[in-house]
Formats: sequence, structure tokens, C-alpha cells
Amino acid sequence: MSDVALVIDVVDNGGQWTHREWRMLRYLGVDTQIITNMTAVSDLRKLDGLILSGGAARVGLTGELGNCGVYLELNMPILGICAGHQFMAGFYGGEAIEAPEPEFGAASINIVNGGGKIFTGTPETQVVWESHNDEVSVVPEGFFITASSESCEVQGMENEAGDRFGLQFHPEVNDSEYGRNMFQNFIEICRASRDSS
Repeated sequence: MSDVALVIDVVDNGGQWTHREWRMLRYLGVDTQIITNMTAVSDLRKLDGLILSGGAARVGLTGELGNCGVYLELNMPILGICAGHQFMAGFYGGEAIEAPEPEFGAASINIVNGGGKIFTGTPETQVVWESHNDEVSVVPEGFFITASSESCEVQGMENEAGDRFGLQFHPEVNDSEYGRNMFQNFIEICRASRDSS
């Protein structure tokens, strides 16, 4: 079973780098496609995981991300990136706000609380690529912070069940030093989840 290609689709929330997420998954041997966030659950393929892409400013705050809330009710690992991360926080009872210090370009983050599953095998301090006007200000109950920076406390989060992950930055961009590792870690999480079901 484990040698069968994983199926992980990317939900397009209007982010500028959605295709990079798709390309990274393809490069790592995943069966993937980009789907609109208005895709009905009944029209989804049999998925092993899902990525909620970034989007325009404020969309992660307003909750106007199509069916992303419905997708978060599915029983599979889900990774939210930028606006997807912000939306995930709000959906589960946390909060996202307009960032006091918006971040654009390379930034240094620090892994905290062990980094959870997504940061496995990556250094405690690393450079990532930021592009956000908004940020998570309150982590939902049942989640913990996995990465922080000087200007943004919640650069990463994970739930205690180990199947919901949020990243404020963009691991799909080349400037994120260990972005490929993070995608590979998410793939392995999806593989383990599939093989145990």
C-alpha cells in the first residue's frame, strides 16, 4: 500500500504561489491537482491529504474561503499556508488579525515546542519567505505553536491530534531554506495516516 502514489490536492484560495505548492508535490512524487475552493466535497477525489493555499490580504480573516471550512471537517491531514493557516485558526476558535508588522521577503524563524511534525529534521533557526499582511494572534484550543519570529509569534502551529498544520510563511518558495523538507514531512504524515486507516 505504501508504494502507491499519495493523492494530495491543493485548494486554490487565490494565492500567488499556489502553482508552486502543486509543483513541489509533483516533484516529490505525489498525485496532485489544483482545485477551486468552491469544489463540492462530493466532487473531491479520494484524498490522502489537502493543502489550503494562501490568498489575498484579509481573506484569511473574513472566512470567505469558499468550502475550506467544510474541508476542515474531513478526516485527513490538512496543511494551511498563509491565508489557509489564518482561516484554520479562526475556524477552530482561534483568531487572526491585521499584522502590526506585515512581513515581505526573507525572515528568520525559530522552532519552538519541538516544532511538531512539519519541522522534523530541520534546524532550530532557519530562513523562510514571508508575504503577509495578516497573522494568527490566538492559537485555537487544542493547538500549539511550532515556530515563531521576532515580529510574528505564530509562524507555525499544529493540533494535538497531529493532523492539522498551519504555516504563516511560504514553504513552497525557493527562499524558504527547508521548505522541501516540510512538504516531505507533510507527505509522510499523509502516508502514515493512509496506511493506518
